[in-house]
Amino acid sequence: MYKFSIFSVFVFFFISCNSKQESTLQDVTQFNYNPFEAKELMEKHCYLCHSPIADEMEGRIAPPMVAIKARYIDKEGYNREEFIKYVSEFIENPTEDRALLYGAVKRFQVMPKQTFPDSAVLKIAAYMFDYKIEEPTWFKEHWQGHGNDNWEQSGKEFVSKEKEKTFADIGLEYALGTKKVLGKNLMGTIQKEGTEKALAFCNHEAIPLTDSMSVHYNAKIKRVSDKNRNPNNRANEEELIYIEQFKKDLAEKKEVKPIVVEGAEQVHFYYPIETNTMCLQCHGKSENIKPEVSKKIKELYPNDLAVGYGENEVRGIWSIVFDKK
Repeated sequence: MYKFSIFSVFVFFFISCNSKQESTLQDVTQFNYNPFEAKELMEKHCYLCHSPIADEMEGRIAPPMVAIKARYIDKEGYNREEFIKYVSEFIENPTEDRALLYGAVKRFQVMPKQTFPDSAVLKIAAYMFDYKIEEPTWFKEHWQGHGNDNWEQSGKEFVSKEKEKTFADIGLEYALGTKKVLGKNLMGTIQKEGTEKALAFCNHEAIPLTDSMSVHYNAKIKRVSDKNRNPNNRANEEELIYIEQFKKDLAEKKEVKPIVVEGAEQVHFYYPIETNTMCLQCHGKSENIKPEVSKKIKELYPNDLAVGYGENEVRGIWSIVFDKK
């Protein structure tokens, strides 16, 4: 029987997900949204950690999203208004003292703060309440084995609609797929061995893993920055222009969208890499980085530039080139 602490739902809930919505919680019972958009938002921002297909025993860094429903809706009986408000308010300030199931903090720690487009967390929470979401093959057995006999996930069946992928969709798939592989390995290393070991992982494995995903997708995938740590991640002149554009958009709280430049035979795709609380362990200001970590950075990267960041800043971009098909 699989074992994990359900509170991690809110501990690592939405690895990319602190809402920037202004004040849209006045009447969540009347909240309207596009379920297709909400589903895409969940897949884009949450599945890095809360994958519905990863085997729990293979280094999972957070439980699947369906655990949220199983615990807080199907078992605790939260109604739609209560669920949307609770999730939104917790994600806005994910602190340990506001957690409902404390045991999971020991396994996954408190989730780092993340940015999210306006109202996006509301949309995801509403979608999760209203519709059945993907669940791993092992989850039902696990949940019923914890005293929840005859459990069936609540919500309506979601009927997907096929749509032709745009070049932006393809580029985003490549970026998020690579991010998932890097993120799972990096965060797993941090949890099991600490930040210093994670630095060594980045030093030895980040570029080879990225290159392996380039082969997988038959594309050229890079992570580049105007303040690079590894010299091989230095942005060129064109990429610097897009980094500045993304910084401007984020500062103005605009919805950040991919930039796609079409050539005769190839597509150039650009998308921002944003910082969160976890990133600041290695990329923050001096007060965020432990002395031993700072020492390790200088040892591995004597010409490092990738420090001094705060939360929710553009640290670099995905720069991806792929053939038109």
